Order: sequence, then structure tokens, then C-alpha cells
Amino acid sequence: MIKHLLAGLVVGSAITSTAFLPANAAVQNGLPIRWNTGGAVWSTNTKAMETFLETGEVTDRGLRGGLNLSGWSDEEVREGLTKSYDVDMVGLHRFLYSDEGVRFLKNQTTSYFPYHSKTEYSVQALRSAIIADARDGSISSAGIMANLPVDMRLADFCGTYTGAQNVCAEGQCQGEAQCTSLLSWYVFLPACVQANQVRQPVAEVRRTVAPAPTPMPQPQIIRGLW
Repeated sequence: MIKHLLAGLVVGSAITSTAFLPANAAVQNGLPIRWNTGGAVWSTNTKAMETFLETGEVTDRGLRGGLNLSGWSDEEVREGLTKSYDVDMVGLHRFLYSDEGVRFLKNQTTSYFPYHSKTEYSVQALRSAIIADARDGSISSAGIMANLPVDMRLADFCGTYTGAQNVCAEGQCQGEAQCTSLLSWYVFLPACVQANQVRQPVAEVRRTVAPAPTPMPQPQIIRGLW
């Protein structure tokens, strides 16, 4: 009962977390990726991502470029973005709000962050998207992207941001593209979140050894007169 109550409180905190974002950013996310390279900006909208995830068709130039630089085939990216991972809401919440979780979120938004506020609210934006997607007990890259509270950019400009993401699966990615690209980062993100969530302590089950049964009194042998 308490666990269900806590889970409800977690969902509530996820819904209200966008209140801490600036007013001009707290809008429906329609542009999950703005590819920002030097002076060029190309936006990939939600509809283009949905079309790719549902059919495999690429209708957007920015997405096409991102796929080419991902280090994976189109189908591998599509499969990775839609793969689902089971999570525990309470354990997930504990991790994402812990000091370790905040460091993780900062590290995961080195070049990918809200379009307007940049890194100022990057932790809150990514955390709220993960928690919102976890309401049904599972997360996926596509679900996290769909629940982003603001438009996001992949930034590579001014010598400050490199456009490289810290893909969380150390030792699992191969080559610079897989280990730094945005779409590869998305492929690995939910698995890393699942692995880091704080597991619920397993209640110790004490095995009680039943006492030996009391010996039943043996009936006395009635000896006959013979």
C-alpha cells in the first residue's frame, strides 16, 4: 500500500517538475531535436520522428544526417529507440533525485539541452521526461523523447559545445560515432537508467522451523488373563 502511495507521489512530482522551467520554455515539445552546427540549424519535428519510428521512412534532412552519423544502421537505431525497459517508479525517482543521479543527468546533457535555457535546466528537462515516460512501469528512448517538456537542441557552436554526447554505455559502443552521437546516446539511455535505479530492498524471509511434534502417548497394552 505504501509503495503504491509513493509511486503516486512520484508521478505527481514528475507532472509538476516543469513548473521549475522558464515560462517561455514550458510549452508542448514539438521539436525534440534541433541540429545546431556552427551557423546552421535544422529542426527535426515530432511528426518526422514518429514517421521514422512507425514505418522506418526518413522524411527529414536533419534526421537523415543524424542517422548517417549515428554509427548504426537505420533499422538498428529504430529498434533501439523503441525497445522497452521495465523500471520501478520509486527506485527510479530515488536515483534521479540523488546526488549521483544529478551528476548522471548533467553528464548526459553535455551537448543536448533545452533550446532556450541551454544547460541551466537540462537536468530538470531530462529527468521530467524520464519520469513521465515511466508512469506505466517502463521506459524507452522514443517515450523519453516524446515526453520532453521543451524543445531540445544538439549544440555544436562557439567552441563551447562540441555536439558530442557522453554515451552512457561505456565499453558497449564501438567507434567515435557510436560513442558520441545523439541517436546512439538515445539508444543506450534507457538501459543505463534502468541499471542505475535504486532497487527496493528485498525483505528478509525468515524461515521458522516448526517444533518437532509432541510424541503421541502410546496406548498401554492391556494384557489378557491368559
